[in-house]
Amino acid sequence: MMPPKGKKQYHCQTLTLDMLSSLPENVIDDILVRLPLRDVVRTSILSKKWRYNWCRLPELALDQTLWITKKDLMYFTHKFTKIVNHIMRFHDGPITKFTLFIPYLERSPNIDKLIRFLRRNGIRHLVLRLPIRGNPYELPPSFFTCFELRHLTLQNCSVQPPPACRGFDRLISLELRDVTISSKLLESLISHCLLLEQLVLQISSALSDVIGINAPMLRSFDFTGSMSSICLKRSPLLAKLSLMHREYYVAARKSNIAEFFESFSALEYLHLNDMSFVAGAGEIPTRLSFNLNCVKHLRISSIFLGCWDEVACALCLIKSFPYLQYMEIKVERDDNDIPALECLDVERFSDVSFNHLREVKLIQTNGTIPEMQLMKLLLAVSPGLERMLIEPCLVEDSAAVRLLAELTKFQRASPEAEVVYNLDKHPYNRPV
Repeated sequence: MMPPKGKKQYHCQTLTLDMLSSLPENVIDDILVRLPLRDVVRTSILSKKWRYNWCRLPELALDQTLWITKKDLMYFTHKFTKIVNHIMRFHDGPITKFTLFIPYLERSPNIDKLIRFLRRNGIRHLVLRLPIRGNPYELPPSFFTCFELRHLTLQNCSVQPPPACRGFDRLISLELRDVTISSKLLESLISHCLLLEQLVLQISSALSDVIGINAPMLRSFDFTGSMSSICLKRSPLLAKLSLMHREYYVAARKSNIAEFFESFSALEYLHLNDMSFVAGAGEIPTRLSFNLNCVKHLRISSIFLGCWDEVACALCLIKSFPYLQYMEIKVERDDNDIPALECLDVERFSDVSFNHLREVKLIQTNGTIPEMQLMKLLLAVSPGLERMLIEPCLVEDSAAVRLLAELTKFQRASPEAEVVYNLDKHPYNRPV
């Protein structure tokens, strides 16, 4: 006779629970920190042994998973206060990582209390991502005494440190998005982080003064804003650089291309979304007076092939990266596409060879004359090229046939090079 259905289910649940409970505490903790806080707290009902497991977790996250119903949002402030009080009352032990990411959060004095609580519990990794639509949250004085911080992310916060603040001398990574802070304070904050390796700055408004980035241990820098707002003074270890130029800063002061890149001897990865920040800043050399031998990966996510300055700047950089292996370029539509043709003439590259270039990716192409000339140039001077991937705009089949027919005529320095015309569900999605 089979046991009753309910009894069988109870036996299976008990067996599963016993198996979980027999795991070492560090393994259980490792499982729990990967779950949303709502689910972690719910494990308290499993047994007496599990009742306070969540109270010792060193990593906690308050995010949108805690407010998933309309009722939750209706009583948002009350529920947030209740959760914070519950954490401060029952949590026992250090909290090394805490994330507060709630898009609907309004100003609440409980955040101040929460930060004081985290400071007392040795916070090392803090993420405060608050909604941009609200007023910036003014960080309390207790925040500036979190001396154990190693990783810090702030969004929509007002940073006004007290005069006695000595910064965060143990900080390894810093991410600031839409924070309210003066250029002088930001420069001072970064300069006091002598161990800083990763820096992300997203600045929506124009700054009155230039930010001098003085970070001797910096290895990765992602910047979004006005290029004329930054000056990399001393970053000899910088390996990854991403510069996202905001469109509404196009009229900003131009940068001298040689002066900007002369100190990046360790650079390996470069991402530029706009060449205009260096184009037009005086005479553009055919190549830099120095080579950046460590650059392996170049990504340009916006370039007008009809703009002579932008094309000249891009080619100047490419020629100065002799060990470049991967290049990705996204072209923009431009009716004035003739002036740049002279820059892309293959004969002008008779003394240039991209011996280490293995893969090229061209995005949003339409088969215009400058685009075809760029493809012809890269195929002709890249003896080690393995693949050229072309991701076009939506085009008619006849245009695709014409483009592919032209590509087959181009001379290829590499006998192994294949050109892949990649368009989802397109009949010509194949190597040529």
